[in-house]
Parts: sequence; structure tokens; C-alpha cells
Amino acid sequence: MIQNIYIAGPLFNDHERTYLELIAAELEDNGYKCFLPHRDQSGIDESELEGTNMSQATKDKIFNTDLTALKEADLTVALITGQDIDSGTAAEIGFTYANGKPVIAITAYERRFRNLFVEGMITQRVNSVDNIINSIQLIIDKK
Repeated sequence: MIQNIYIAGPLFNDHERTYLELIAAELEDNGYKCFLPHRDQSGIDESELEGTNMSQATKDKIFNTDLTALKEADLTVALITGQDIDSGTAAEIGFTYANGKPVIAITAYERRFRNLFVEGMITQRVNSVDNIINSIQLIIDKK
């Protein structure tokens, strides 16, 4: 059964974060529990996230919170738009795949030649947020 979903994607600007939040809203509106890294971190001093001088304690907290969420997730939805797949997103895809869990990638109608190793770990590809729920159902039906 798929209940918990990890949402992976680049977090470098408002556009990317907003797109990830749209993904979370679609999933949560359909009854899924989502972990969205930039939204669901807790116990971190917000001022540390504004610059590049983050303490080791904060880095460790973020890493461990994300890792726990990945372990608890039944599926990962990954936004893979941009010049190349974001390195953090690629790591999250790899972790999910290595743990035998499905990955749905959102390509947003981009035509790109992506890293074939990472591409091989993706279970389903969709073009928009509107296609995610249907894609999850296809994965459930195959089990």
C-alpha cells in the first residue's frame, strides 16, 4: 500500500519550491502523506538556511531528517526538470531505487537527454502534476 510519499527536487529558487509545493498539494488532496524537504524540516534556525555558512549540526539534522523520511516513504516523486537532474534529487532517486521502492519522475514536457543510469531507476515518467495520481494507481495495480 502506498501512503507515504517523499518529494524530491531542486530547491534553489522560488519557482522550484513552488512547483514542489504544487506536487505536495495534489498528493495530499488525494489522501497521501508527503515529506517535502524544504517544508517539513523542524528544529532548524531559519537564518542558517539563508546563506552558505551552515553549521555542521544543521547539516546533520537536515541529512538525518531527509534520510528518515526516505526510509519511511513508500514511493518517491521526483522533479527532474532543468539542465541536468539535480545531484540531491539523483541521490534520493538512487536511495529509493536501492531500497526497492518506486520512483515517479515529473519531466514537465521537457525534451532532454538525461543521465541514463539515473533514468534506469525511474519507474514511471509523467509530464505534469495532473498525471501523478494516475501513475501511482498504475504502480499499485502492478503489485
